[in-house]
Amino acid sequence: MRMESVQSPVIPIVAEWISAHPGTISLGQGVVHYPPPAEALEALARFGSDPMRHRYGHVAGHPELLAAIATKLQRENHIATGQGTPSRIVVTAGGNMAFINALLAITDPGDEVIIQTPYYFNHEMAVTMANVKPVLVPTRPDYQLDPAAIERAITPRTRAVVTISPNNPTGAVYPESDLRAVNELCGDRNIHHIHDEAYEYFTFGGRAHFSPGSIQSAGRHTISLYSLSKAYGFASWRIGYMVIPEHLLMAVKKVQDTILICPPLICQFAALGALEVGAAYARRYLAELDQVRRMVYRELERLGSLVDAPRVDGAFYVLARIRTGMDAMALTERLIREHRVAVIPGSTFGVHEGCSIRIAYGALRADAVTEGIGRLVDGLGRLA
Repeated sequence: MRMESVQSPVIPIVAEWISAHPGTISLGQGVVHYPPPAEALEALARFGSDPMRHRYGHVAGHPELLAAIATKLQRENHIATGQGTPSRIVVTAGGNMAFINALLAITDPGDEVIIQTPYYFNHEMAVTMANVKPVLVPTRPDYQLDPAAIERAITPRTRAVVTISPNNPTGAVYPESDLRAVNELCGDRNIHHIHDEAYEYFTFGGRAHFSPGSIQSAGRHTISLYSLSKAYGFASWRIGYMVIPEHLLMAVKKVQDTILICPPLICQFAALGALEVGAAYARRYLAELDQVRRMVYRELERLGSLVDAPRVDGAFYVLARIRTGMDAMALTERLIREHRVAVIPGSTFGVHEGCSIRIAYGALRADAVTEGIGRLVDGLGRLA
């Protein structure tokens, strides 16, 4: 059966291990520690007064939210949408749904989609579920893109190249030059460039975020994915959105209408409140996250040659290579059982050579991260 070839999601497995060992500090799941802005919650009070809001909504999203997103895209990402442009917006139930919408709209069974390794595991799972072949292209040792390798991987069956920046699981921020190169390659080969920007506000050290959808003429082959989950502490609300070429709009609507009918309208109202605050809400937490990020690297350096953790400047992840004969799942289980600290094994991100672990530092306040990293460094020193 097709689903037998799809990897099992590792986060529930790690969650069971955590539940079995009370007191474990989790450096696993990628969420932020802060709640949604007050304006998002206040917007809910305006929702229930109109009986029409309890019926089905527009399949592509509530008009007010679509307008707010269009303004945000123009102002922050320099992407024009709507009449007179080749691009359209669709609100989705989170960034993962935006990806599956795109995938089902542009592929047939047996087609190929290029994804970078280490990959975001839900992307690889979605490609496999769609009976499409994931073509894995390794990134460089510092987790940056290798455009030449991407070009070599393109075949007549290729339908898209997927990139994520800032990246999950590595935290790498791709430079504008590399994203332009990949986008131009996709345009020249008449394939789509799917670019995930869920972590667009989480960059450090002066690194700039770049949206390839802003490139002139890119709108006809670029699919840009966004999420409110990280920036606005919105993970459980499941609201994201996608910018797609106009020629894909009907196909995406078919997918979304079949799976969802419409994104939950009450969550869309909360999203409207969040967008009223805008990027400033996430950015008020960046200095604290950057301090934690620097502390994580300092502590890992104590382990010397045992750990190789390339410096990255985005998201809130470190994907560290551990020099040990133990495999990543076994190491993860023992860190939880013996040292009460949880990480995610690198094997779930497609890293099968050696042993790697993803450390997520966004879900906890600085003091809890410090304690967790202390346990992790102690555990690695003893186990590896």
